[in-house]
Amino acid sequence: MLRGRSWRRSVRPPASCRRGSRQARRQLVSAAAAGDAAKAVGGTPVPKNAILVVGGTGTLGRQVVRRALDEGYEVRCIVRPRLSPADFLRDWGATTVQADLTDPTSLPAALVGVSAVIDCATARPEESTDKVDWDGKVALIQCAQAMGIQRYVFCSILHCDKHPEVPLMSIKHCTEQFLASSGLNYTVFRLCGFMQAIIGNYAVPILEEKPDVARMIMAALRTDAAVGKTLPLAGPKAWSTAEVIELCERLADCDAEVRNVPVWLLKGTRGLLRSFQWAGDAADRLAFAEVLSSNESFSADMGETYEVLGVDPASVSGLEEYLKSYFDTILKRLKDVGASSKQTNFYI
Repeated sequence: MLRGRSWRRSVRPPASCRRGSRQARRQLVSAAAAGDAAKAVGGTPVPKNAILVVGGTGTLGRQVVRRALDEGYEVRCIVRPRLSPADFLRDWGATTVQADLTDPTSLPAALVGVSAVIDCATARPEESTDKVDWDGKVALIQCAQAMGIQRYVFCSILHCDKHPEVPLMSIKHCTEQFLASSGLNYTVFRLCGFMQAIIGNYAVPILEEKPDVARMIMAALRTDAAVGKTLPLAGPKAWSTAEVIELCERLADCDAEVRNVPVWLLKGTRGLLRSFQWAGDAADRLAFAEVLSSNESFSADMGETYEVLGVDPASVSGLEEYLKSYFDTILKRLKDVGASSKQTNFYI
């Protein structure tokens, strides 16, 4: 009924992915039985425009939620109990349901009445990637199988298959393989994931106006050509952190405060943290230093992505245009009200 066991026999993931989730499988066997019973008696048809967004409070997830609502979808978002509730999602018109990827028993109820799942979630720096990005995603995918979800869109990382030494990238690749073996109608998007510092400093204020990635993710739900595809979402040009900072300095006509952290120091820190059990997740995050020191290009040919999704490349904003919008609009508004913009420091 559930394919987690057979997948583990045929595709052997790295050690960080092998633990699986026995509790999740036990809970989801019950969910699968309930789903089969509903089919037997002819359950209520699920609206095709009813979707669940996982990770809806994140930088990407909130843009997907906003775009989906604008396109007329009924959007449900998983949120965890927290001191700062996700009121803005409800203000936009989305429905929220309390669930947690680290608690498989909370997931089946979140999937009732939706036809598609868009998975934008990943562990926060203080969280375990094993528990969230592996155990949690295995449970979610198995639950989607049991509940008869019609489409599943998963946001992964570009070149994750080339870096098994980086735990998060390895787990993302394992999840791609697990999803491909699930029998679900899936689409995987591989995004460049190394510009979060830039997004935090500059891009968030204008993401509302230029949700290009969200637009392409939503397009995947409307075309059968995207089923079974693994598509890159990256620009034609690979920007280094230094190049982006230089661009920002030029557009802002001022210098940024930049502090260079040697890669060898990051590697050494990772090695030290790995010797402490409580610091294992922090050490895994620093594994990205290995990728950054390789001078690997994270550009990708977007031709197939545009063709499959029916998106005109000319309608997509490049990074330079993106940041120019920030400086032309946000800083002008600050100047008009007599305020100033103080960006956080860059560490490269």
